Amino acid sequence: MPGGGAGGGKRKKLPFPFCLSQKPNMASSMRSLLSDHGRYVEAFRRFLANSTEHQCMQNFIEEKLPGIIARIGDTNSEINILSIGGGAGEIDLQIIFQVQAHYPDSHINNEVVEPNAEQIIKYKEHVATASNLKNVKFAWHQETSSEYQNRITEKKELQKWNFIHMIQMLYYVKDIRATLKFFHSLLDTKGKILIILVSEISGWNKLWKKYGSRLPQNDLCLYVSSSDIAQILDTLKIKYECFDLLSTMDISDCFVEGNENGELLLDFLTETCHFSKTAPPDLKAEIIEDLQRPGFSTKERGKILFHNHLSFIVVEA
Repeated sequence: MPGGGAGGGKRKKLPFPFCLSQKPNMASSMRSLLSDHGRYVEAFRRFLANSTEHQCMQNFIEEKLPGIIARIGDTNSEINILSIGGGAGEIDLQIIFQVQAHYPDSHINNEVVEPNAEQIIKYKEHVATASNLKNVKFAWHQETSSEYQNRITEKKELQKWNFIHMIQMLYYVKDIRATLKFFHSLLDTKGKILIILVSEISGWNKLWKKYGSRLPQNDLCLYVSSSDIAQILDTLKIKYECFDLLSTMDISDCFVEGNENGELLLDFLTETCHFSKTAPPDLKAEIIEDLQRPGFSTKERGKILFHNHLSFIVVEA
């Protein structure tokens, strides 16, 4: 599952809100990678090290974001940014730097909603070592997007935001439609939401569409891509624009038996803890074969590069 603390793929079309319930797998001892936090963190680290995900996001932020934020704070001395699922903050800070460059005289209020305490600690460390953040005020909330929504709704603290971003986190909400509707209602007049998640043209799409029902499932909505989000926004009659950017992940080690890096990447791809050791032999053989096929990956200079393509969806107020 790709992402800054979140992940996902693609599943067959299901009625809203795209939720699947836990079902025991009687054929093997497979269990979700999310059941082992330490292994998930290491698998995610290997994913970032072997993919161009963050480079892809940075390219978008440098080339496209300036135009997107061009009017979000025209009349404001303070710009309010809400990060939902901010992870360790690497991409958040890149966004803040772009906002600073466009609005050098404005104060920036950056609030972060992130359920993982370790990620918040890393985020604060990144802020502590960054320069030129004197005009930025940070606040962190260790909670899920649903918990945040419930808290501010109960307190009736419905603050308006100039910019909200959701980077690789919509896989982790139980009702995506309600989530998008709620956060859209928090946008200021010229505000925008940036959603980043896997593209419908990615290898994740094909992988989950074909194998999702045979892999460990949990109560979260893991199998969504850009096409699902577009469908929801259409039903809500919310204006948006979608950009697809190409990204890859080097999965060459996945085809070397016993390779530790490859096994962790396979865990991440299948969202399965110790996939190589616990998957039924026929399932493992099918996935290993498919991952080398066109549509899933490209062979280039002796490497096998998985299609980790991303979609950047910009939602209008």
